[in-house]
Amino acid sequence: MLSSKATLQCRTFFTSPASNSPKDYYKILGVPKNASQKEIKSAYYELAKKNHPDTKKGDPQAQAKFQEVSEAYQVLSDENKRSQYDQFGSANDFSRSRGFEGFSSSFDPEELFRNIFQGFRSQGFHESDYADSQFNFGQQNISMNLSFEQAARGVNKDINISVMDTCATCNGSRSQPGSKMVKCNYCNGTGFQSVSTGPFLMKSTCVKCHGTKVTVKDPCKACDGKGSTIQRKKVTVPVPAGVEDGQTVRMQISKKKELFITFKVSKSDYFQRDGADIHSEVTISLSQAALGGTIKAKGLYEDHPIKIAPGTSSHVRIRLDGKGIKRVSSYGYGDHYINIKIQIPKILSPKQKALLLAFAELETDTSGTVEGLIQTKNGKLSTSEDFYLDQIKSALNESEIDAEKSRKKNG
Repeated sequence: MLSSKATLQCRTFFTSPASNSPKDYYKILGVPKNASQKEIKSAYYELAKKNHPDTKKGDPQAQAKFQEVSEAYQVLSDENKRSQYDQFGSANDFSRSRGFEGFSSSFDPEELFRNIFQGFRSQGFHESDYADSQFNFGQQNISMNLSFEQAARGVNKDINISVMDTCATCNGSRSQPGSKMVKCNYCNGTGFQSVSTGPFLMKSTCVKCHGTKVTVKDPCKACDGKGSTIQRKKVTVPVPAGVEDGQTVRMQISKKKELFITFKVSKSDYFQRDGADIHSEVTISLSQAALGGTIKAKGLYEDHPIKIAPGTSSHVRIRLDGKGIKRVSSYGYGDHYINIKIQIPKILSPKQKALLLAFAELETDTSGTVEGLIQTKNGKLSTSEDFYLDQIKSALNESEIDAEKSRKKNG
């Protein structure tokens, strides 16, 4: 009898009754009939992982599928049974040839999966691989907010994510610090065990010590003897220059972990984006538009001097070759297009108004009228009041005086 302190572990065993419909074990595992043992084992492992009861809790179809792929692997993984199965062509005919009333198997699919799982562990896979698939630690999706400039120029951003990593307390040994490993009493230190699968006996890796021949006497309390824990870690994401809003990139965090990052890029108050090209708008004065000059335009990385030609109209577009955004999927950079906008003054000083009236009086291609001017008998526009004439003369005289002072100063 079990003592009151003993722990009773209940395990469910499945039985596959005889079925009238033939089963194709190759089709169940999704492998061709000439598949190698490595391909069969890998296919079984992926399907068993996908349909494991712990992965899809409460799903009876997944549980049935888990049993089915386990049954298929039981036969195809053994060359003798596989040869006989190939000879008879179906699971039912194969079962009857073995002297059974259908294929009745009392093997434990869970135990089989653990055996295979430990086999994968010995090839470089670890328990955290299975945990990653269960709890989505192998692949993680996050969103990252970026400013327009950060997306255009590129930036390194730090984020915190959950990862399955080596336990810091036991350093992956699974034992409480200071304790030692002991001989496995489940396999008596051999590292192997015999698994009964109906009329067959299969030798497999010990499910207790996983073939190491030793077990943990005092499990690490920090990780419950698993050797790894879920940890929050800071990761630096090197955002490439030129990423766009809604774009997703993949980042390899470790051999087992991938991070999928979707960028959310905010709009700029100054720039508009069109692929790798950017557009911006600069304003120039009325005198700059008429007489020409230079201005400075803000760029992605630096300010650019822009030459304004005399007689520049509003909405003229100036192209700065290669001054746009870096192309992510190809070489080079886009262009920066600067749209010119003429700023018309809304408030004029008396002198400015007088000079503009004088300018308007000298124009020969004005259609319609100009406020402050009258149309003479010969059809020309002229000032209607002597006041404006005095203002114009005063403004011109002051301009001549200022010009003379400037010449003397420079001379």
